[in-house]
Amino acid sequence: MPTSSIRLCLAALFLAAARPVTSTAQPTGLSTTERSITRAVDAHNATTLALLERLVNINSGTQNFAGVRQVGDVLRAQFDSLGFRTRWVDGAPFNRAGHLVAEHPGTGPKLLLIGHLDTVFEPGSSFQKFERVNDSTAKGPGIIDMKGGDVIILAALRAIKDAGALAPMNVTVVFNGDEEDAGRPISAARRTLVDAAKDATVAIGFEDGAGDPKTAVISRRGATEWTLRTGGNAGHASQIFHADMGAGAVFETSRILNEFYTKLSGEPLLAFSPGLILGGSSLTIDSTGSEGRASGKHNVISKQVVVTGDMRTISPEQLERTTKAMREIVAKHLPLTTAEISFDDGYPPMAPSDGNRRLLALYDRASRDLGSGPVEGVDPSRAGAADVSFVASIVPMKIDGIGLSGHDDHSDKETADLRMLPVQTKRAALLLYRLTNGEGATPRP
Repeated sequence: MPTSSIRLCLAALFLAAARPVTSTAQPTGLSTTERSITRAVDAHNATTLALLERLVNINSGTQNFAGVRQVGDVLRAQFDSLGFRTRWVDGAPFNRAGHLVAEHPGTGPKLLLIGHLDTVFEPGSSFQKFERVNDSTAKGPGIIDMKGGDVIILAALRAIKDAGALAPMNVTVVFNGDEEDAGRPISAARRTLVDAAKDATVAIGFEDGAGDPKTAVISRRGATEWTLRTGGNAGHASQIFHADMGAGAVFETSRILNEFYTKLSGEPLLAFSPGLILGGSSLTIDSTGSEGRASGKHNVISKQVVVTGDMRTISPEQLERTTKAMREIVAKHLPLTTAEISFDDGYPPMAPSDGNRRLLALYDRASRDLGSGPVEGVDPSRAGAADVSFVASIVPMKIDGIGLSGHDDHSDKETADLRMLPVQTKRAALLLYRLTNGEGATPRP
């Protein structure tokens, strides 16, 4: 990209917000087709809202395979009606319900749109139904995370079709069925998404992001789980530190965790947290690493300790650097102790990039042209891991967090701002239309 273009993009990113996204300012700079798209969004908004309510009322907790498939069936019928080729990817190889894929080949650059069908609310949850709070808000399980984003994808594409502009669009939509609790092995659980990304120029995630419609996500920290196991010689507590007994597993664990904190906690955007610790003479821990049992006595030197934790990194380089440092700390044992640390294949980071900034600038321009105000990049510390990160190293331009706005996702207070449903849909539709028609989507090398 020429230096002058980069400067223009950066200027668009950091221009101060002058009016709220719900501004009543009239759209400016829209073509005839773009005005038709916005009118179509408004014409279908009541239908879109009704579909959202229908989806929210279907329990699709990740482990409720039948419910996840039912949500997929409803969306599949909708995409079939738009002329997409749809297919269901069975999740048996990674012990989940599966994924829905909808494809529309066209002459434009390939656009990958990402949603998910599941929620954190399993059938045993007390939070099960869509509920109107007032004229502008509604509560419900998964209403913003992310069934609201799912219907925005559909509504944006429907509006483009109504405006007669869908034919050239080259778009693939992947709705994962296990975003909230990814199947294992995770390489199998995300193979469909990664395969869809291999020839894509743009990837757009419709998560709710920070919940603020004035922001979008151009970088996400990855999520990696780690497990630390230490061992020591069991014996009478009065003999600890003797040459034949050593320091015990608890002291070795304390040394390691303290060094993690003192040597690594100051690095920007790095987060790591021990979430569970068990130690003593004996212990057991379940396969998820989230529940266990330990036994021991105050006068017995600890024989073993296990710690499970979480780590968030902003780039592959930070992840590699941090895991290397943690391994080096673990390797320096106290007398007659052992320790080892392992890391899982978690969610990779999505580092900020020029391509991501350019895509944000295009989204910001679409919002301004619609009279909905500016959009800026959110602080990555406020953006958790998401499926878009799995394609971060493949697709040149990525953005996320442009789904339905609201607050308190993952809780029984999960609430959507229904006023933003048509606003977010228009923003997305305009961006997709412009990307397809030659604005901003740099061809893949």
